[in-house]
Amino acid sequence: MRIDVVSIFPEYLAPLELSLIGKARQDGLLELNVHDLRTFTTDKHRTVDDTPYGGGAGMVMKPEPWAQALESIAASQMPANSQDEPTKKPVLIVPSPAGERFNQALAYELAEEEQLVFACGRYEGIDERVIEWADEHFTVRPVSLGDYVLNGGEVAVLAMVEAIGRLLPGVVGNPESLVEESHSDGLLEYPVYTKPSSWRDREVPAVLLSGNHGKIAQWRRHEQYRRTAERRPDLLPEFDAGRLTRADRSAFGELGYDVVDGQLRRRPDGDLPA
Repeated sequence: MRIDVVSIFPEYLAPLELSLIGKARQDGLLELNVHDLRTFTTDKHRTVDDTPYGGGAGMVMKPEPWAQALESIAASQMPANSQDEPTKKPVLIVPSPAGERFNQALAYELAEEEQLVFACGRYEGIDERVIEWADEHFTVRPVSLGDYVLNGGEVAVLAMVEAIGRLLPGVVGNPESLVEESHSDGLLEYPVYTKPSSWRDREVPAVLLSGNHGKIAQWRRHEQYRRTAERRPDLLPEFDAGRLTRADRSAFGELGYDVVDGQLRRRPDGDLPA
């Protein structure tokens, strides 16, 4: 996969040289290029923003530097024969609180792409005409990291690149660890423990020391249910409960949920069965 990031603060993306993403770059599993938007300006002050039409507070990022930067990235991916069309448009991700919510499912979807381009906006955002124009050359996807506002898109890009990059084949040493993580199946991950088995008067759950892999698997699964119900009950209506075993249904029943038409439904006030 190739990833391009455009920012007025390219040094902000330095952490992408570290840890698994940095190693993936060194190993050739991931090509990542960071571009300074100011190099695509034409005035001596390298201006990237101006006052908004219609008035209001703040500044808006100018369209031409962005067009120049994105054209440069698109041109670098053109086939050797300029008459040939690229087989697929790169995906342009614009971090924005007005975009679709970034989640694990979207991370998996984007990990299947050949090229991702991230446009790190600042100030009040990028001139909307850039987004409209870019749609001719890219598949444009405004994406929100969450329901809050940051100073710029760089923090969101760091999070998204790590979430996407670690899904690429070979980046994570043990692929099975990706399967058991939070949100991989729509639920939160179960709690984990390591040595010693007794620490400051707190014991590791006995089932984890039993050696009974079937019981351990069931305990972990039911802990996923409990943790999700307590911390993120908003995830459960989307969880596919149609294939739950009788023991799994019972575990959800103890948490105040019934399975109705393959979906989990919370009882009024979370009442437990009589």
